[in-house]
Amino acid sequence: MRILPLLLSAMTVGSAFAAERNDTLKEVTVTAIKQSESLNLQPIAATTLGEKSIERYNITTMKDASEIVPNFYIPDYGSRMTSSIYVRGLGARMDQPAVGLNVDNIPVLNKNDYDIDLFDIERIEVMRGPQSVLYGRNTMGGLINIYTLSPMKYQGLRLLEEWASHNTWRSAMGLYYKFNEKFAMGLDLNAYATYGEYPNLWTRKHYPQQHHKADQAEQYAGKLKLAWLPREDVSVDNVISFNYNRQGGYPYIQIGEKHVNYNDTCYYDRTSFSEGLTIQWRAPGFTLSSITGLRYMDDDMTLDQDFTPESYFTLSQRQKEWTLTQDFIARGKKGDYNWMGGIFGFMRHTRMDAPVKMLEDGIQHLIIDNMPTFLNPQWDSDHFYLLSDFTLPVWGLAAYHQSEVELDRWTLTAALRLDYEHSAMFYASDASTGVTVMGRHMDLEVHEKGHLKQHFLELLPKITATYRLPMREESNLYASIAKGYKSGGYNTQMFSDILQNKLIPNMGGQPKPDYDVNTVTSYKPEKSWNYEIGGHFTCARGRVMTDLTAFYIDCRDQQLTVFPDGQTTGRMMTNAGRTRSAGVEVSIIARPTERWAVRATYGYTDARFINYTDFNENGEKISYKGNIIPYAPRHTVFGSVEYRQPLPMWWFNAISIQADCRAAGPIYWDEANLRRQDFYALPGASVRLELQNVSLDLWAHNILNTRYDTFYFKSIGNEFTQRGKSRTLGMTLRYIM
Repeated sequence: MRILPLLLSAMTVGSAFAAERNDTLKEVTVTAIKQSESLNLQPIAATTLGEKSIERYNITTMKDASEIVPNFYIPDYGSRMTSSIYVRGLGARMDQPAVGLNVDNIPVLNKNDYDIDLFDIERIEVMRGPQSVLYGRNTMGGLINIYTLSPMKYQGLRLLEEWASHNTWRSAMGLYYKFNEKFAMGLDLNAYATYGEYPNLWTRKHYPQQHHKADQAEQYAGKLKLAWLPREDVSVDNVISFNYNRQGGYPYIQIGEKHVNYNDTCYYDRTSFSEGLTIQWRAPGFTLSSITGLRYMDDDMTLDQDFTPESYFTLSQRQKEWTLTQDFIARGKKGDYNWMGGIFGFMRHTRMDAPVKMLEDGIQHLIIDNMPTFLNPQWDSDHFYLLSDFTLPVWGLAAYHQSEVELDRWTLTAALRLDYEHSAMFYASDASTGVTVMGRHMDLEVHEKGHLKQHFLELLPKITATYRLPMREESNLYASIAKGYKSGGYNTQMFSDILQNKLIPNMGGQPKPDYDVNTVTSYKPEKSWNYEIGGHFTCARGRVMTDLTAFYIDCRDQQLTVFPDGQTTGRMMTNAGRTRSAGVEVSIIARPTERWAVRATYGYTDARFINYTDFNENGEKISYKGNIIPYAPRHTVFGSVEYRQPLPMWWFNAISIQADCRAAGPIYWDEANLRRQDFYALPGASVRLELQNVSLDLWAHNILNTRYDTFYFKSIGNEFTQRGKSRTLGMTLRYIM
């Protein structure tokens, strides 16, 4: 892929010159299908990042938008599979996400496929608070909308080349061509690779000829976007995208150590393909839209799950998933009354193979050490497999409606969604091994096969009231009440523990009680009520825009990922009894003069358990009432100042200097609040040189080389963290013709 820029520069393309876009304070030029107007005027807490902001803040994945959006936090740890997003104290480390993702109006239902590189993005919208009425399942924390450039609005050639610390590089090309007034095409390709930052001491010691880092990675992606206007009142958009990712990942360091040090391979591979078709018909008085999405994902994860030099066990998870979504939307306006309604359906079919390979240290410490010593057990071999195969079909159907009435300065909105979902799990698990006990050989076999299913039916209301202030610029106040919903399901990562528990009685040991498949693997839906007041204020003739929000969330059965006590091999999803979250959000965008630009955001969240009890390592019941919910930061802060100086030189148009800082914390890592990451700040800076068609950015992240952790967990009694990225320097060259 190093030759990509050379090949692209050799291409000759007849295209029209496109002037550089200017991000206005509102940064929105196109409304989405389910939005009636600019997000800045709607009764919702939202942040929009336009094309210019995406470039200046060097946002290449959604993780780079963390902290820029108040109370929006995406920790960078593990691999691209671990796309955990936390908003207002709500989040998920595994299975169902708490925040939804739409790309060009097409929903992405599996959070394993959330973390992709972004290129040629028109804008990113992050809406906080429940979006369940219009967007359905798993948007109780919020929704991310990503819109790519339209070839109907932009034509030209775009090239990007980036180099950064740790031998990191990125190449991208976008070609947008309008054949005539009715048909246009956009094609983009991008590639990324990094040598990685974290060496594995075990690999370095045993294979000194190899220089691979634990977190080395590469990604290749492409997208073809077609826009067609068969008639003046009909538009058709089709987007086909492909993504391939391969990385090491999981650079976890044991507490007390300085470096990654594990002896088995860790990696994550993902190949995904998506097809999205959007058709709109604009009739007099109303609009009909159809959004059809088809997505295929094939991913493969393998972990040295004890993350130590010892040979306990490795976990593999290979899955193939097909997802089909269909949304029919009708909306109209008559006088002061606006309405919208729709029907949404989806089918998701997953086939998963998840074997766990038990190794010599795992057999000894996890099984033999739990058997009576007088048995003198001797295992047949130094390893055996716990095999598990799953089929996970999920489908759902929903109907929704929203009515809006304008009464002078007041706008009243009521919305309702009826959502049904069916979730099932077909499983087949096997373990076959042998042990010699007191001189007598025993064959140990366990075969588990079965079928579980759940049904969820939810009624999701939302009401809002908006008051337009009597000011020169558009400003308003709003209040809203909405119900949020995150679906339940099945956690497959506990099956290795289930099989081990089945083996123990055959060897004279005592199995864990209440460890049947349904109890350990299934979890209930998470539900919440969100109460919110806020306002959008524009003043100083449009040069200053301020958003203020205060919220309170009452959450029932919050889904938490926990590592069961003791030396276990799986992760368990559990429902906390009840939690609550309260906080405020502030966002200010100012342009005092044409040369100065300022952005500042702050989010505060106090998220605590109201009622949640669990058992400690000694089997004693303990209450976590009043404790802070783990993994979500209490504060998020972002600030940036940019100055742009035009230059009277024929070879330079302008120079821009920007300083920024993002900060988060404290973050508690466990329900007992015994471990935490203190508040930390990561200052950055950049300098941009602008020519007519070329720009060069020199940038730095985490200038002070602040040391902080992005993740903490326990596995088989050991504690691990992942450190945040150290100081990173880079340069980005863009060419737009």
